[in-house]
Amino acid sequence: MPLNTGLSPRLAAVVAALPLRPDSRVLEIGCGPGAAARAVAARVTTGTVLAIDRSATAVAQARAGGADLIAAGRLRVRRAAVEDFALEPGEDPFDLVFAVRVGALDGRHPAAGERALRRIAAATTAGARLFVDGGDPLRELPIPRH
Repeated sequence: MPLNTGLSPRLAAVVAALPLRPDSRVLEIGCGPGAAARAVAARVTTGTVLAIDRSATAVAQARAGGADLIAAGRLRVRRAAVEDFALEPGEDPFDLVFAVRVGALDGRHPAAGERALRRIAAATTAGARLFVDGGDPLRELPIPRH
């Protein structure tokens, strides 16, 4: 069975385009019901995925749909807006971040985007990469380092 079963063609293309390694520590921003997070978690066999969304409904759906991956320790789901996101005590930084249709990162909300990028910078490793939709299928955004 293909890993992307149940993904829309667009999300399948996004997941396929991510430069994932088996040990990647991935943050998905705006996970919605968690379909992409589950597909990524299936590919990062020794890594982990944290999927965040500001919607309690989306987080509940993502947790329900990803229960097996959560139980296996490969997927975590948290309610958080990217502009307020911070690592929890003891949580390791991420080396790959992606977001699909997130207004703070696609230019629709520039002030929120600045806050989001600061939060992403604080939660990622020095060599981390950030991908958003709007390319073919993704485009990479620089993570500001101060």
